[in-house]
Formats: sequence, structure tokens, C-alpha cells
Amino acid sequence: MTYPETLDWLFTQTPVFEREGASAYKPGLATITSLLDRLDNPHRKIKCIHVAGTNGKGSTASTLAAIFQAEGFRTGLFTSPHLVDFRERIRVNGEMISESKVIDFVEKYCADTRGLHPSFFELTTAMAFDHFTKENVDIAIIEVGLGGRLDSTNVITPMLSIITNISADHTALLGNSLREIATEKAGIIKEGVPVIIGEASDAVVREVFDSTAAERHSPILYAPKINAIEQPDGSWIYPDHDIHGALRGIFQPQNASTVLTALRFFPKVSLKAIKRGFSEVESLTGLRGRLTVMQSEPIAIVYDTGHNPGAWHYLSQELSRMARPLTIVCGFAADKDVDSILQSMPIDASFIFCKPSSPRGLDAAELHRRGSRIGLIGEVATSIGEAMARAQEITPAGGTIFIGGSNFLIADLLQNKP
Repeated sequence: MTYPETLDWLFTQTPVFEREGASAYKPGLATITSLLDRLDNPHRKIKCIHVAGTNGKGSTASTLAAIFQAEGFRTGLFTSPHLVDFRERIRVNGEMISESKVIDFVEKYCADTRGLHPSFFELTTAMAFDHFTKENVDIAIIEVGLGGRLDSTNVITPMLSIITNISADHTALLGNSLREIATEKAGIIKEGVPVIIGEASDAVVREVFDSTAAERHSPILYAPKINAIEQPDGSWIYPDHDIHGALRGIFQPQNASTVLTALRFFPKVSLKAIKRGFSEVESLTGLRGRLTVMQSEPIAIVYDTGHNPGAWHYLSQELSRMARPLTIVCGFAADKDVDSILQSMPIDASFIFCKPSSPRGLDAAELHRRGSRIGLIGEVATSIGEAMARAQEITPAGGTIFIGGSNFLIADLLQNKP
């Protein structure tokens, strides 16, 4: 197969959550365990850090990967979803897995199916472990796909587990209460393996983590509040550690504290590597979509991949600080709590509602109707290209265009879909 043919097979012959939503979610570890067994269990041959959480896990995983890479460790990084290229999900020292290796893995699987019917994510997870083993990584940072307890990545026994935070997302799959969601995330806590909690302000959530860690004899540490000074460009200085954190956003200090707490278990990692990892995380790992600035003038254009109420709790505060006039280009997956997110939007902004080019995308006219119902004034665009052209027409110099609401919408933006 060619690389395009391989991707077509991956996205059409396996259940893909990003495309199909809940119907593609396959909870449980039986299939991934069988698949990895056929590959001689590569996940047992690498040292890992496991990162779960509702929000912040991508920033945390990528920053850790950047730090280990800066220290000279050959570092694997498995994240999801991708924005433009499938290969973004699987990296070693920042380099994406090659097209030829994706082809080889899929062809090998197709030649030996023997009744297995893995989901897209199960197959991708197996591909990542196989690649990291063949690349002889010193350490791999593994981001949970969805939840924790029944996620395909939960076959590993890591050196360290991290849970960044808990808020409502994927409630149809993980539960409707914070206790239920926390229980699913706590499923990554392994017997005797230390666990770091980034944020757990809710007493019920903390009780779940404490009791699970106690049952499994796992040392548990909560990341403390960290002294942080925001810079004019939105980045952060952490003066107690003499660190500059390049990632923007008011939640980044908590992610930074989570990373620094995790590094207590790796005393040989130098301050020089830590400082470089924090300041160069985007270039070292390819991370995008964390209040990323596409241009600063004459109109500031900023995008973010936050797509659930927890993320928008913080994004709404960021939007309140952006230069006016503000134009928001937004689109969502239909299975998100869109109404709650819209309630957090600034009513002084102009809106352009757009449907992401995904089968799960919420129709733009329906989004416009919901926004209008609560006083959000805007219009409908038929594509991200049309939306951006219109946004630049109506936003004067000195103003801001913000694009967000869905990974799919950001993927469309970066691929410049007309």
C-alpha cells in the first residue's frame, strides 16, 4: 500500500472515535492485550510515564518529553488526536514516525488478523509501542486517549502515573458525576507506582484518588501552587526555579507545577534540561494549539484546541483579556456540552459559527441558533476558509481573531480547508 492508501484503510476499516464518536469507543483491554501479544509485547520493553486527565495532559506530556529529550534521553511521545498528519501521534525525539513504518506496521497487521477487530486507537497504540521498542527509546511519555481505566494505553506498568485534573467530558462514556469520572481516571494508578495529581480541588475527587492510591500502595503527591509571573507575550516566568515556560494560558502554571513535581522522581535530570524543555517545548515536540499565535499584527490571530467545559472555563478568562474588537470563529463536535461552553463566551464579541469537517461536527446553523438564544451575535460560514476571510473583513487592525471549540476545526484551519 501507499501511505495515502494506508491512512484510508486505518480511517475506514477500523472504528475511529474522532469520526464516529461513542459508537467507536471500545472499552476494555482484551483486544489490545491480544494485539500486543502478537507483537511480542513491546510495551513491556520500554520505560514509561503515563499521563491522564481531562485537560492539560497534552501540555504536561509534551513538556516532560521535551525535558527528557533535552537531557539527552531518546524519548518517545504518544499523544492524540493529531491535527494535520496522523504521524503527529507517534514521535521519537520530536520526529514523527515515518510513512514507511506506518505502512509496514499496517501491512503486517493485515497479513495476520486472526479474528481480531481492533479500533483505530487500539491499532495506533500498538503501533506506538512497537515503534518505541524498535527505536530503543530510553523513556516514553504515554498520553491516555480517553478516561484511563479501560483506555488502550492502560496495559503499561509505568515508572510514574500522572493525572492532571478532572472535569466533565465524555460523560456518556465515563460517567455523569465527578466521582465517576475520577474513578475512571484513577484506573491508571498501578500497584506500588507513584502517582502525581496536578489539580484536585474537589473533595470527592481527592477522596477517590487517595483511596485508590492507598488500596494500591502507591505513593501519591499533589502538585502545589507555584509562584508564576506572566510575561507580556503570555508566556510565564517561574522565579523560584529560574524557568521560562513558553506555553501561554492561565492554566500553564499548574501544568508546570505538575511537571516539576513529577521530576522529583528523576533527580538526575539537570536544571539546564528542565529550562530548555520548558522554553522550547513547541519546537522540540511539535506541540500546537495551546493559545498558539498565528500572527500578532495588524490583527492578532490566536487558536486553541480546548473543546470541553473545563477547558473553556479557562479559555473564557483568556478571551476576556484579548484585545478588542474580538471576533470568535467557533465550531464544535455535536456530542460536546456545547450549551455550557456557549454560556462562557463573551457577549461583546462578534461570532462566526462554522461546522468542523467531521461527521461529528455540529451544524453551523444550529450552533448559530443556540448562540443567538443567549445573546451571542454572529453569522454562519460554510467552511473555515470562508469564516477566516469574513473574520478578517470585520476585524479592524489592533483587534483579535480567536479560533476554537474543536480539534477538528483547528485541523481544518491548519489545512486551510476552503
